[in-house]
Amino acid sequence: IIMPLAKPALATISLFAFVGSWNDFVGPLLYLTDDRTYTLSLGLQSFVSQHGAEWGKLMAASTLMALPIIVIFFLAQKTFIRGIATTGSKE
Repeated sequence: IIMPLAKPALATISLFAFVGSWNDFVGPLLYLTDDRTYTLSLGLQSFVSQHGAEWGKLMAASTLMALPIIVIFFLAQKTFIRGIATTGSKE
């Protein structure tokens, strides 16, 4: 009985945890020392520091970086809507 009601909340928490770790900049900056193991956010910063602000390439890379988050949101959107619909009060 509890798990079907908790499924939307768990999906929301999972999405927020994924977005938080995906966009983390400071953690990998502190721990990673090799350029080959940089995360995408560190790679974007490295690209800007090496090539300057080439806006076309920078925006293309930023779009590719945001694409997995958008796909995951659209795949989990049905669960979010179901959670909102089931928590409404029926008086």
